[in-house]
Amino acid sequence: MVKNGATKSSSNSKGAKKILITQPRPESDKSPYFELARKHSAELVFHPFIRLEGIPAREFRKQKIDIASFSAVIFTSRNAIDHFFRTCEEMKVAISQDTKYFCITEAVALYLQKFILYRKRKVFYGADGTNKSLFDVINKHKENERFLYVCSENQQDNEIVNYLKTNKCEHQLAFMYRTISNDIKEVMSNVEYDVICFFTPSGVKSLYDNFPGFQQNGTSIGAFGSNTAKAVEEAGLNLEIKAPAPQAPSMVAALDQFLTNAAKK
Repeated sequence: MVKNGATKSSSNSKGAKKILITQPRPESDKSPYFELARKHSAELVFHPFIRLEGIPAREFRKQKIDIASFSAVIFTSRNAIDHFFRTCEEMKVAISQDTKYFCITEAVALYLQKFILYRKRKVFYGADGTNKSLFDVINKHKENERFLYVCSENQQDNEIVNYLKTNKCEHQLAFMYRTISNDIKEVMSNVEYDVICFFTPSGVKSLYDNFPGFQQNGTSIGAFGSNTAKAVEEAGLNLEIKAPAPQAPSMVAALDQFLTNAAKK
């Protein structure tokens, strides 16, 4: 579907069958992505459009953030968790047993078990993976907490930042990693895709870093998260698959709905 950076879609006539997931291939064969592929006889291609680079402690110190002074930490991804604890280890910062953790989803919250004794900490997460559900949880604690929002220096969620400011939450942004575009020419050149799914605004940026003249030409585009959806639309692309949504909490669920509907046409 992509040739010299341009797409040519056949999805309208035969349904979506070849799907590019702009993330690494799942490690487990039990991933719901593979069940989706079997159910719809679809071919899934996994290729990360971005890579993350940790900001070293010596560089992080320039932000003049006293990590231990914050009573709560906000995480919107597993990557943020990885880099938070990496930074703490590099800087020899001891995290209080009373620290609260506010996570965008239960899956992100459960990932904390890799670093902490989960049941002995205070961990909170949004009900449906949306920013709004995260805000609902934070709202119950905002009066008594100092929030550290761990994010990429070039990909912080403006909706979260605006919420913290508007609701007068005592907070600070901690840039602990940065996002870099991957070389995606091998996976995109002279290959036909019916659907391309994005998970971060930086993934959309990577597409145009690699193919400045990219044309959608009917290829169905999926986006996970409100900021990713906004980036897709601001790039002038037509967005057809959105997650999370009430009936599609994950990209797999959204794709399942899309493919089922496409098969009926």
